[in-house]
Amino acid sequence: MPLMSTNPATDPMIGRMIDQRYRVRSRIARGGMATVYLATDVRLERRVAVKIMHGHLADDQAFRERFIQEARSAARLSHPNLVGVYDQGAEDDCVYIVMEYIPGITLRDLLQEHRALTPEQATDILRAVLAGLASAHRAGIVHRDLKPENVLLADDGRIKLGDFGLARATTANTATGAALLGTIAYLSPELVTRGSADSRSDIYALGIMLYEMLTGEQPYKGDQPMQIAYQHANDTVPAPSAATPGVPAELDDLVAWATARDPQDRPRDAREMLDHMSGVQQRATGQYRTAVLRPENATAILPSSGAPGAGASGFGGLFEDADEHDTTVLDRRGTDEPLAPARPVRRGAPGPRRTGSDPAALSPAGQRLADKSAKRRKRGWIALVVVLVLALVGAGVAAWFGPGPGGNVRIPAVAGKTVSQARELLRATGLQAAAATGSRPDAEVTAGRVSATQPPVSREVRKGTAIRILVSSGPRMIDLPTIVGQSVTTADAALDDDFALQDPRYEFSADVAKDAVVAATGRDTAGQPVDLSTVEQYPERGPITLTVSLGPVPDVVGSTVEAARSTLEAAGLTLGAQQQRYDDDAPAGQVLSATVTADPAVRGSSVDVVVSKGPVPIALPDVRGKDLARAADTLEALGLEVTYPDCTNILCRLYDWKHSIPVKTTDPVPGTTVHKGDTVTLGYDQ
Repeated sequence: MPLMSTNPATDPMIGRMIDQRYRVRSRIARGGMATVYLATDVRLERRVAVKIMHGHLADDQAFRERFIQEARSAARLSHPNLVGVYDQGAEDDCVYIVMEYIPGITLRDLLQEHRALTPEQATDILRAVLAGLASAHRAGIVHRDLKPENVLLADDGRIKLGDFGLARATTANTATGAALLGTIAYLSPELVTRGSADSRSDIYALGIMLYEMLTGEQPYKGDQPMQIAYQHANDTVPAPSAATPGVPAELDDLVAWATARDPQDRPRDAREMLDHMSGVQQRATGQYRTAVLRPENATAILPSSGAPGAGASGFGGLFEDADEHDTTVLDRRGTDEPLAPARPVRRGAPGPRRTGSDPAALSPAGQRLADKSAKRRKRGWIALVVVLVLALVGAGVAAWFGPGPGGNVRIPAVAGKTVSQARELLRATGLQAAAATGSRPDAEVTAGRVSATQPPVSREVRKGTAIRILVSSGPRMIDLPTIVGQSVTTADAALDDDFALQDPRYEFSADVAKDAVVAATGRDTAGQPVDLSTVEQYPERGPITLTVSLGPVPDVVGSTVEAARSTLEAAGLTLGAQQQRYDDDAPAGQVLSATVTADPAVRGSSVDVVVSKGPVPIALPDVRGKDLARAADTLEALGLEVTYPDCTNILCRLYDWKHSIPVKTTDPVPGTTVHKGDTVTLGYDQ
């Protein structure tokens, strides 16, 4: 978002609480549609960026819908190189989007500070932007506003693409309407001329950004926006090396490919360009170059003399004096030499035969006819000889360029073979193996084996062509993102493009939230498991198994056995062994404790429980004959409640009657089974 100079001290939004959740702290940037603030999410206690639409635009329904579209477009995406969107809403006159806060600078800030970047820096940034954009294109979303201001460079080294304010679905063949949306310096020719955009329009903008990173300036300049738009529509983006000597030719080619005026000549989406980037980065080191060779010979189709306009074609003079039965002999020349007309040879019909051996037997007219026939026969033999010679020459040429030394053959498949095996196979096919081999990373072929050839397999080439063998250096090592603790959706998006994700494992965890990654496991060269949280890099296309949390094991303590069974089965667990014990504090049938038999617990694990049998049973002792005080002490020591009536005799006031009057009866009677907390009533004579 472009910055505008304003005074944050007078901003009424600072200090405001939005939606009783987001407290605005300070202003980050202000653009044409909205202002971005640093805020605190008081509910989750984290810093966020809140993008608030300008008040004078909030009343415009079109702007509101475009603003909300940004949140919806970005919220559909989850990728480490895309700014995350957490929330969106409206409160009074405040329409806002809550986004991930990225402390750092923009690519525009970096270019203003350093002007031009090195090819390595430019390709690293481009690769990260392409990775995030590929996720958007795969989801069917076109960004439509790619520029250095929307590329964020975090303080911790992360590179993220943001601001999907102009994003639209790729299937919509989106149009901009009466006015062009986006920054004019990065608009593709089709947006300028037709107002339509798709994923290839984003590629064009990336090509302009790459040019700017390599040269420190934009390719087109003008005093008016329409001057720049005109150049986009009619000019070809120059090679970066013309402005900055030393830029590798491979990056010149990449800029030319991405900024082709015809969208059909560009990469179809960010994924295709990203896949190409690995090869570009290797070729940019000077290890090899790829050239497209024109065919040595060309075939020309000559019109017949009877075709309309044959004379105007440049070949009509060959046939002007020949009738439809003439055979014309053409010399085989180079493509740049003019064709010289050859003498036509006529194929005549046989003349009349003589009726006898005496020449006088023919009349003068017959003699003339015979002479004419003889001449025609002679010409016919000459034509036959010419045809035979041409046939032999044609057969020789066909043999040379067919099965002979000059023919074309297909390069055989040699991937996975040893270098010596590949050389032998090329030699058997009629090709040569170049003396020097090359190397390239390959996630599928074992290091030291043949990965590919230059030219590639199945390409038709002339026999005897030298083919360069490329040897696998093994899979390239890729930096691992943070995996453990992330949601499984985020981890999948971060790993899916570069690694081979296996079916995830699931386990119960009391320490990791449900659907978050508990662990990530890979394999070393010996096939042994590797904890990926202990390494920083991992081979491309290497297998990764994520262990995902199912949350804590359900707590069934305090519930009945049947309720515990239902709860455990709903979570994918089973009720295991049941032990019973007396418990004075729990009623019979209540679960006292639960223990998982497996560690870690997974779906199908059993949970053993201890179930209460109720309070401990007590046989009521016989306390009859004891005084009330001692009888009460005996029963209360067993955990029983004791009651007895007060003495109403006036004499009881004169002495300690509770220690003198004996117990006559108990309720319940002695020997009855009672439990702790039960009440026993004592009787006596007054």
